[in-house]
Amino acid sequence: MKIIGCDFHPGYQQIAMVDDVTGEMLERRLEHEKGEARRFYQGLQGEVVRVGMEAVGNTQWFEHLLAELGQELWIGDAAQIRHLVVRRQKTDRRDARHILQLLIDERFPRLWVPSVAMRDTRQLLRHRQKLVEMRTQVKNQLQHLALNQGVQRKRRLWSREGRAVLEALPLEGWTARRRNDLLAMLDRLEQQVGELDGAVRAEAEQRPEVRLLMTHPGVGPVVGLAYALTLGPVTRFPRGKQVASYLGLIPSEHSSGGRQKLGSISKQGNTMMRTLLVEAAQTAVRFDEELRREYRRLAARKHKALAKVMVARKLAVRMYWMLRENQPYTPRPVARMQGSPSHSVVAG
Repeated sequence: MKIIGCDFHPGYQQIAMVDDVTGEMLERRLEHEKGEARRFYQGLQGEVVRVGMEAVGNTQWFEHLLAELGQELWIGDAAQIRHLVVRRQKTDRRDARHILQLLIDERFPRLWVPSVAMRDTRQLLRHRQKLVEMRTQVKNQLQHLALNQGVQRKRRLWSREGRAVLEALPLEGWTARRRNDLLAMLDRLEQQVGELDGAVRAEAEQRPEVRLLMTHPGVGPVVGLAYALTLGPVTRFPRGKQVASYLGLIPSEHSSGGRQKLGSISKQGNTMMRTLLVEAAQTAVRFDEELRREYRRLAARKHKALAKVMVARKLAVRMYWMLRENQPYTPRPVARMQGSPSHSVVAG
């Protein structure tokens, strides 16, 4: 077997390769655009090859190349790989040698990698999310145009009557051109997002695990599908706390000398998934009594933003256990504290 430690960059890669039978060592820098890397790996076709590299971006073409050639690719946790470096000197050659040594010593921190089909469906969700963000930016610009003309309709600006008000604003010159272009962009984005929403719903209906997640209040096709694709096999996580950590929803911590110091959430992991969970949490608290009471309690004691993140974390853990136990959502009875009133004591 040939074992290769690969320090991957967008334009090139530095490799350190060893033959575990002969012990022969090779170090090379392979350019990507000139086809040097492709020719090198094609020259190894027919042999047993294992390539190890850090998890970085813009590597799909390289992953497809190795898959076509029947060569094994291991992708490792970049933070753990760097943590295992002893020396302070950092060069591409040292990084490649370090990855190679981890592979040889069987200490390489290998990550789970989604299938090609899962990655393609992730692109559907990511594309939809980017278009939704663009739509929000266009709407904000139109709101400011209306406010500058003394029109404040808030959400009603997007109704049929609000659209008529926007079109009737007495604007001139480039301001009128901007209004017309933004309205045209909004119409186009609405159509595109609608088409993608239909594609997401169709994909969600084909997946039993997503249909199971959608039984929970606040979890629709977008959130359910994104959650299933982000986590992958739930057996990767022994506990729900690890899921919250994986999604970056637990506090960062810097404790020492018996003193515990917690900061804001770590925000590690998938940013889009965190955003979707926070949005879903705001809907879930309207229909789930337990989440609503915990949200109100923390919002009154701390801040609404903290309460939203707390509910998002609990929602993520709940969804994990729904998949783990293969059980749909069932409302939990909320135990009333002794001495608390059974109804509101404040006159409406």
